[in-house]
Amino acid sequence: MEENFDKQNPPSIVVPLEDLDKVEPSEGDDVDALAQELATIRQSAKRIAIIGSRNLTITHQQIIETLTTSLVMQGNTIITSGGSSGTNAAAIRGALKANPDKLKIILPQTIGQQPSDVQDQLIGVPNIIEHPDRAMMTLADASRICNREIISQCQQLICFLSHSSNTLHKAVEFAEESHKVVTVFYLD
Repeated sequence: MEENFDKQNPPSIVVPLEDLDKVEPSEGDDVDALAQELATIRQSAKRIAIIGSRNLTITHQQIIETLTTSLVMQGNTIITSGGSSGTNAAAIRGALKANPDKLKIILPQTIGQQPSDVQDQLIGVPNIIEHPDRAMMTLADASRICNREIISQCQQLICFLSHSSNTLHKAVEFAEESHKVVTVFYLD
């Protein structure tokens, strides 16, 4: 086998410059965001938002309640909204079991606009924020604003939702855009 290799002029490989990856200025921001998320994960006590669907099985509610109790017992503060059933109600029950002082509830409107069972559940909760300025809004519109407020105040979001839940998907997108640590549990 004959080699056609010129030792003085070895063959070269040409790589077009336009094929090289370009570093965009935002990539530095991505590194900073990842570093911030890693630091949040490593913190021993965090502000964790728990939001999600109202339509949950009893088993899912028990899982959320147990998870929330454990998170509070580890020193975390839970931020959620009111709710007579589903995710928020389970999170409230779990936090109240562990330490009511580690629970912050942000209502979409006022306590008076909540169903009576929610009002009963909120008795004794020391940290409730109401929004009478949203009293004339639809609950759906007030809830969207409320979810953003909850997410703005947390370091981590845990969301329980179905694939068809548009409002909660938008809340998750907002949390990701805000560089929050996001955990999503799909229920369907």
